[in-house]
Amino acid sequence: MQGFPNEEILNDRPPRKRVVVSGCFDLLHSGHVRFLQEAARLGELYVCIGSDENVYQLKGRSPVATQEERRYMLEALACVHAARINSGFGLLDFTAELVDIQPDIFIVNEDGHSPAKEALCREQGIEYVVSRRVPEAGLPTRSTTALRVECTIPYRIDLAGGWLDQPWVSEHYPGPVLTASIEPGYDFNNRSGMATSTRKKAVELWKTALPAGAPEQWAKVLFGYENLPGTMEIAGSQDALGIMLPGLNKLNYAGGYWPGSIESVHEEEIISWLESHLYLVTLGPREFGYQVLADTRITSEGARALAEAAEGCWQAILSRDLPAFGACFRRSFEAQIAMFPNMADEAVFRTIEQYRSQALGWKLSGAGGGGYLVLVSDRPVERAIQVKIRRKDGY
Repeated sequence: MQGFPNEEILNDRPPRKRVVVSGCFDLLHSGHVRFLQEAARLGELYVCIGSDENVYQLKGRSPVATQEERRYMLEALACVHAARINSGFGLLDFTAELVDIQPDIFIVNEDGHSPAKEALCREQGIEYVVSRRVPEAGLPTRSTTALRVECTIPYRIDLAGGWLDQPWVSEHYPGPVLTASIEPGYDFNNRSGMATSTRKKAVELWKTALPAGAPEQWAKVLFGYENLPGTMEIAGSQDALGIMLPGLNKLNYAGGYWPGSIESVHEEEIISWLESHLYLVTLGPREFGYQVLADTRITSEGARALAEAAEGCWQAILSRDLPAFGACFRRSFEAQIAMFPNMADEAVFRTIEQYRSQALGWKLSGAGGGGYLVLVSDRPVERAIQVKIRRKDGY
């Protein structure tokens, strides 16, 4: 009968690599377990979990399970060596824990990748691994968002012309804002330019689903609810309209808070073409106290450049002209930061340089800086998120 290896043989074995993963891990589900088991195959697994306070800052909501509950459940898994509560804040809240643990490998799911995480690992000499989100055979794909509540209220992506929905911009030159309603298959970070604040108001009003019929009228209700009398900084109506109106929409502004006209596209060929060429790279949410309106330089020439770039995007999308779309997409961003230079900082420009060779155009999600770098590309962009545009009800 074969016996146990003696102590000398055991001591000659190379030490196991240390592996770190980080995340919220709220409402532990099969997708989490599959990811953790995969990570544990690479070595001794340490799980660094976001604190309750940081989860609230990032997601705009508190986790269902407290940080101590989440740590307890994770450490109960056989594949987990130890779990820690992160001491920092933001997307890199695990930095101190990473330095302390000194892992060989840091692993993220593909929707948890960000250039900032990759750069941190490169600085620390840590191997950076991106895992694909693949469920265990025979089991459904799970996400914490879907388990919390089956909420179908969409997000909004600003494709071009953002800021023209503010009358103090479009009064200088009229022009369109292009928006698309985005299915809530991904839990976008709070304050990330995906109309998360307006969506929260929609959830307050309607809980889990948008009301049926008359989407523009319901958008007026949502806009009024978000901008109650006495509101100092009026949220642009493109957020409410972008959430409520399915498909792709061109909102034409001319010095008012509400567009004078709206043009919509629901043709499947155009919608599927558009979403197949859009990729989002995580930059992180805007910091609290961020002042995007500081140092603004709003001029008629600037507003005109923004309006013409947005119009160019619209025409390129309708004709499915990808090079023209990429060029006008980039021009829209350049026109934005010419008037609102605080939208982009050095970190944003470094990320653009990192992806410049892979993209035909780029801009920031929303008009408030941070969040996601949106890319237009003629080929798949590794480690980037693709969104699903909400189709017309019953289409």
